[in-house]
Amino acid sequence: MSHLTRKVVDGSAPSGQLLILEDIDFTVQAGTTLAIVGASGSGKSTLLGMLAGLDIPTAGTVMLDGVDIFALNEDGRAALRKERLGFVFQSFQLLGHLNALENVMLPLELRGDGGAREKAERMLERVGLAARIKHYPKFLSGGEQQRVALARAFVTEPPLLFADEPTGSLDAVTGEAVIRLMFDLNRAHGSTLVLVTHDTSIAARCQRTITIAAGKLVDEPLARVQAIGNQ
Repeated sequence: MSHLTRKVVDGSAPSGQLLILEDIDFTVQAGTTLAIVGASGSGKSTLLGMLAGLDIPTAGTVMLDGVDIFALNEDGRAALRKERLGFVFQSFQLLGHLNALENVMLPLELRGDGGAREKAERMLERVGLAARIKHYPKFLSGGEQQRVALARAFVTEPPLLFADEPTGSLDAVTGEAVIRLMFDLNRAHGSTLVLVTHDTSIAARCQRTITIAAGKLVDEPLARVQAIGNQ
């Protein structure tokens, strides 16, 4: 990531623009774990969205395995996400009209992978939900829904996983179980993990932590973090 800045139009601001992120610059080495921490409203979720190409920066870029993702159009970025990225969201983002198995099969089917059902079944068994594969999200607890979301994120074996406050909707005990499972799966798959959290105990499990405050990277003197892709 190089010098990312994000501004939005805001008529109440003196300049007419609100600065969300300013000159964020760091590198993440493949296979490592990185926590992005900061207070609510600091810009960390916006940063994660730009790392995934879901949000467009005002300036700067993100390089993923030598590819400038913002040199791609939206279809190109979507194809990149489908092939290389996994996501875990605070609000789970499961499709309510699909059962657990179908939710986990979906990214495999979108990629055209063979054996989607068998792969999804194995992953749901891995996260302890073999007996719940036919249940729809509304019949699953929050912890079960997040485990389905983990299974969906990892089933394609993505080299890069993004997690945005993955325990934010869970109680402490359930959240601990989900975090432990996420790190276990990440180690087993050897993927790169970039995690946004306000929980310092979760951040401490990562190999590297950076802090965002008021849209700026505050804890690296040179604004360089060795912790996306091989650069």
